[in-house]
Amino acid sequence: MRFAKYQGLGNDFLVVDLRDVRGADADAAQDPAIVKALCDRQFGVGGDGVLAVLPGDAGADARMRVINSDGSEAEMCGNGIRCVAKDLYDRGGVRKERIAIDTGAGRLVCAITDTGGVADTVTVEMGAPRLLRGEIPMTGPANERCVEQPLKIDNIELQITAVSMGNPHAVAFVPDNQMKLATTIGPSVENHAWFPKRTNAEFARVISPTEIELVVWERGCGITLACGTGACATVVAAVVTGRAQEGTDVLVHLPGGDLTITVLPGFSNVLMKGPARHVFDGELDPQRVSPRPVS
Repeated sequence: MRFAKYQGLGNDFLVVDLRDVRGADADAAQDPAIVKALCDRQFGVGGDGVLAVLPGDAGADARMRVINSDGSEAEMCGNGIRCVAKDLYDRGGVRKERIAIDTGAGRLVCAITDTGGVADTVTVEMGAPRLLRGEIPMTGPANERCVEQPLKIDNIELQITAVSMGNPHAVAFVPDNQMKLATTIGPSVENHAWFPKRTNAEFARVISPTEIELVVWERGCGITLACGTGACATVVAAVVTGRAQEGTDVLVHLPGGDLTITVLPGFSNVLMKGPARHVFDGELDPQRVSPRPVS
């Protein structure tokens, strides 16, 4: 099985181009148990997930399937789609300024900024955010929004604003200690009964209406250096709660680097601009990758 290692702001993935691959290798690259073993940083290659690049439906250049490091599947991954777009542009024969990729969250278009013949930054049209409980999904009246709803965990009360960017997010604006909160109570937010499909948990500090500091506990991954959909959801939540304005670029500082997020007027679309980097290529027999021993 051939793969390419990519990272977007330190959020790292094994990208496996399966558009022309059939049989055992295609099956292995998408097998949850093998993905979990591959992503193990001591016993495997290491990564936050595997991105399987598959043939897209009519009108799309490809389809992206996201399998997290714990073997679960995510509808979308913002940093991941930038990596896939770069791989398609640089090495996959899709030399287009705008690349259409099917995802579990629908078809998304990626605009490529070319520097020296390679994709440098990618701006993704992430689509309109979903703000109703039934769309996220979460418990409660399906046609209502969840805006700054109190949630108490371990004697810490958060004000949760829920947003879907094709995958669920629970955003809390906090004054400080984002990393500590994400590490200690992020797992409890992810698995809270409000969210039947679990959720990503965002802990954000607003520096100004155009600048936010963010740490994300990702569903199925834990703490990662960056989360593209989480950055988008956080800026959407900031607009919903009056902390930021639509139509304005917001710089989001994540542990691995910065993303620029713009919520278009009327929540008609969300633009995410950021880098993607190729790290190395590899080839392995997936049957030789063993799960971590259980003590």
